[in-house]
Amino acid sequence: MTTNQAGPEVRAKDRVVIRFAGDSGDGMQLTGDRFTSETATFGNDLSTLPNYPAEIRAPAGTLPGVSSFQLHFANYDILTPGDRPDVLVAMNPAALKANIGDLPHGGVLIVNTDEFTRRNLTKVGYSGNPLEDDSLEDYQVHPVAMATLTRGALEETGLSKKDAERAKNMFALGLLSWMYHRPHEGTERFLREKFAKKPDIAEANILAFRAGHAYGETTEAFAVTYEVAPARLAPGTYRQITGNTAMAYGIVAAGRTTGLPVFLGTYPITPASDILHELSRHKAFGVTTFQAEDEIAGVGAALGASFGGSLGVTTTSGPGIALKSETIGLAVALELPLLVIDVQRGGPSTGLPTKTEQADLLQAMFGRNGEAPLPIIAPRSPGDCFHAAVEAAAIAVQYRTPVIVLSDGALANGSEPWKVPDASTLESVDPQFATEPNAPDGSGEFWPYLRDTETLARPWAIPGTPGLEHRVGGLEKADGRGSISYDPDNHDRMVRLRQAKIDGIDVPDVEVHDPDGNAELLVIGWGSTYGPIEAGARRVRALGHAVATAHLRHLNPMPANLGVILSRYRTVLVPEMNLGQLALLLRGRYLVDAKSYTKVSGLPFKAEELQDVFLEYVDPDFLSSPEQADTARQEAHA
Repeated sequence: MTTNQAGPEVRAKDRVVIRFAGDSGDGMQLTGDRFTSETATFGNDLSTLPNYPAEIRAPAGTLPGVSSFQLHFANYDILTPGDRPDVLVAMNPAALKANIGDLPHGGVLIVNTDEFTRRNLTKVGYSGNPLEDDSLEDYQVHPVAMATLTRGALEETGLSKKDAERAKNMFALGLLSWMYHRPHEGTERFLREKFAKKPDIAEANILAFRAGHAYGETTEAFAVTYEVAPARLAPGTYRQITGNTAMAYGIVAAGRTTGLPVFLGTYPITPASDILHELSRHKAFGVTTFQAEDEIAGVGAALGASFGGSLGVTTTSGPGIALKSETIGLAVALELPLLVIDVQRGGPSTGLPTKTEQADLLQAMFGRNGEAPLPIIAPRSPGDCFHAAVEAAAIAVQYRTPVIVLSDGALANGSEPWKVPDASTLESVDPQFATEPNAPDGSGEFWPYLRDTETLARPWAIPGTPGLEHRVGGLEKADGRGSISYDPDNHDRMVRLRQAKIDGIDVPDVEVHDPDGNAELLVIGWGSTYGPIEAGARRVRALGHAVATAHLRHLNPMPANLGVILSRYRTVLVPEMNLGQLALLLRGRYLVDAKSYTKVSGLPFKAEELQDVFLEYVDPDFLSSPEQADTARQEAHA
């Protein structure tokens, strides 16, 4: 703790969680993103959780219309966006009511008082004004008339009252930037670039941002500001990245590592659309993007591009996978490379388009007619989406198969510092296009299903190559020659060959994190549960208990050593954001009594939540004393 004689006391903190919340039109996502960018520039480790309504424009001032952005930043490595905010910025009564339950006692609450009108309070069920009664006495409340102060700062710009008030989110950003000593040059530069065609709007937002910063400096309402030192990250070049952006960059990189032009055939769908938007900017890297009229046309075009010698890619979410399943099955039969990105969201049907879930695993594994196996890879963090895309493309090209990458909404929209990889370290994959006839009988014919002895992959011949005329299609083909075949023995052989090809893909062994070496509980997860599981396990270990963790990146085929690993532990626990799909697969394949802990709320697991679940297995008496449990949670959190 230090004291600044010229202003408020400055306190050093190792970590902070901030949540911006307001109406869906209040610009909370932009506000949070800008604070995140400046925090990344400053050098903190960070993790974010955007949360917004499914409707494009939800009813203003209502609970369903609340949009929020949570940022966790620290001077050490962190794994989640944080369980509860230390600071809540509430732009209206709806935002307050929707989020106040997550703010711990003693937390900082900054409220835009201009929106606390009788009409807005009534709209969300407040009988009185919580800022005027004792209901918020457990918090450090800072009432700020943000709209009024913003209008005052922009009075000389000539903007209308309505247009001026739209900049109040920048006022809030300026205030929080002052409180946490964030850089501001990047935000001003961003605003000038974003509104380059409307310089008056750009300058208005900058004025509002500066006004918020100045308000913090001049008001006596804030007695303390905070500093969070940069984190000690491995040497390298870093940038803030979301999962969708990382996935797009991974696809671009895959085009380079395979030497293939990239063709994206897709249809916009939340939360995958940003991959299309990002890839459309990279034509210079040999990327072609095609926004089709529907999901089926998108995957059909991508598969056609693969037939023509490109790296075909299609992006979607669960509802789109359902529509694409027939063509994905065709890709299995054709045995052609195809990259299928599934950014999972809450279902079924339209479900929760803007919320996260992990409920497409069984769909990815079995959601096609007939025996249609394919590899499945699941990234564990936003930055890992890059490497998942590169690896998936390599497998697709090497083994001539469609590959599904299972991301989800939490990864897609969340962000973290990403160490930009050295392009020279990415392994190249030779597509090994067929160039000569290959018939073993010396006839000079081309056999499209004559397989490589190691990978069982069939040759990939670009249409139009002289002497390599061949036929492919959805009807079963004769092994080797590729002519249409209805022979029962041939069909049995082809089905088993396609399965053996997937089973034979070489994936790394699963690694177990068991620092004590004597844990009886193994917690195993996949996808975006990695962060909460590891954070929860850290807390349990801090309380003196042993717990082992493992994470599956490859879901089909699974690592060869997984069965041995599972057999070493008395209890295997599988936290998932579904109703137990991975646990079902582990029970059936390895005959292990895997326990499930499931959640389908549209929100990620919290570290505290999983900590308590793990403790039920390693210390059943822990939760019997609420007082002791609460104290232990605080100690573990610290």
